[in-house]
Amino acid sequence: MAKRIALVTCEAQATEHDGEDAQLQAWLQGKGLEVNREVWSNPQTDWKSYHLVVLKSTWDYHEQAAAFHGWLRSLQAAGVAVQNPADTVIWNSNKKYLPEIADSGLPVIPTALLPQGSLPGLETFFNRWNTAQIVIKPSISAGARNTLLLRREEAVAEEDKLYIMLQAEDYLVQPYLPEVEQGEWSFLFFGGRFSHSLLKVPKAGDFRVQHIHGGTYAPAGAGAVFEEKAAVYVQQFAKDTLYARVDGIIRNNEFYLMELELIEPYLFLSTTPDGFDNYYKALASKL
Repeated sequence: MAKRIALVTCEAQATEHDGEDAQLQAWLQGKGLEVNREVWSNPQTDWKSYHLVVLKSTWDYHEQAAAFHGWLRSLQAAGVAVQNPADTVIWNSNKKYLPEIADSGLPVIPTALLPQGSLPGLETFFNRWNTAQIVIKPSISAGARNTLLLRREEAVAEEDKLYIMLQAEDYLVQPYLPEVEQGEWSFLFFGGRFSHSLLKVPKAGDFRVQHIHGGTYAPAGAGAVFEEKAAVYVQQFAKDTLYARVDGIIRNNEFYLMELELIEPYLFLSTTPDGFDNYYKALASKL
């Protein structure tokens, strides 16, 4: 009897037929697995009927974080095997994890918390980091939602707007590092092993690398030294994961983490000849 795998998505992605989800489903089926795409928020799904529930493109989780966390906890309580593990995913869903990683001694772009309901006080951050620009983003977010890039001279005028935004949720503040204009590196790991890497570049005049904002990407190798540096984040904070994407920039010959993607990262499987097979081997080890 074939192992049954739930490849978990969101409603908006459930019907796509030519993207990475569909390609991965077909590849895994070709390996003899029974693979169905399921919407995480569908209350009718019998999750217990699957040998493994694999998060793939739950791209709306940040819009209903409490419900998403509750769903993960319900699977956990029912003894359903989930990858990545529920505790890891819940921890990773709030970017407050960045200071925690920094506290471990690993290089991370400096990050400060603006708690919900607080006063922004942005001038403090320009002075703290001696920077001309800062980036402000929700601590639970995806796709650069509500992300602001502010110059020092704009900060006072934007504080009222930011104060209103802070009534709804926590935000993070980071110094803007111009190296992002040269590209953001993504290192992909499956089962803790390095698979491939690529460089994502924002369009001219922007800092956001997501394709919906005009960013582009291409397969690229940063070299063994940086692959090993990226691997340390996985070894320390993403043990026992099926997949991990380590995103960051190279500054003064050092890698700085921007995000450790353990929930629903796009995996760029088709950018390397071994991408799908590397994923399958890691998945098989979880079965």
